[in-house]
Amino acid sequence: MAKETLKQQAYHIIKDKIISCEYLPNTLLNEEKLREEVHASRTPVRDALSRLEQENLIQILPKKGIMVAPLSIREINMIYEARMLIEPYAVENYGERILGKRLQYFRGMFQGQKQKGSMRAFYEVDNEFHQEFINATENDYFRNMYERIFNQNCRLRILSGVKSESRIADTRVEHFKIVESCMEKDWGGAAAAMREHLSCSKRASFEAILEKQDMIL
Repeated sequence: MAKETLKQQAYHIIKDKIISCEYLPNTLLNEEKLREEVHASRTPVRDALSRLEQENLIQILPKKGIMVAPLSIREINMIYEARMLIEPYAVENYGERILGKRLQYFRGMFQGQKQKGSMRAFYEVDNEFHQEFINATENDYFRNMYERIFNQNCRLRILSGVKSESRIADTRVEHFKIVESCMEKDWGGAAAAMREHLSCSKRASFEAILEKQDMIL
């Protein structure tokens, strides 16, 4: 694997701090402090900030500086509108490309009502599951779009706080329904199950995030 350039390093370090919410929404960032934190000069940091602005993760405000982008109600709606269009489509049209052993793996991970491992481990499998369908499309435009969605969804999940055990259990059931339909090669049913899951997820996210009004606009 090729060694990352200073620009790439600066970009990934700052981006990780944003999507992990180490840098919270609406926080003003100082360019000099950023250079100290990422151990880079002005050029790599400014290049990173330019890329992050294009990805809607920061805002460059005249006379104010750099602000971590808020998660607005509009942003949350756009996230789920995009997911509702892309993910069921990917399931219905490209799900057959996913190997049976991968479906068996996900079936095992989502089977049953009890949480297996830590919540972080669960979310990692959750992310892996959704990404599986996007990768199956082999469409670079879908993948690039979904990366932006993924970044914002990570922030949304963290800001929503630790979700209730009942919601985690519901998510497992929703995922299991998708997998079962895929294994039966019922792609229309799998797409419908994905839409149902996204609708439930959107509702739960709004309920949680609206309790943190200082983080959104």
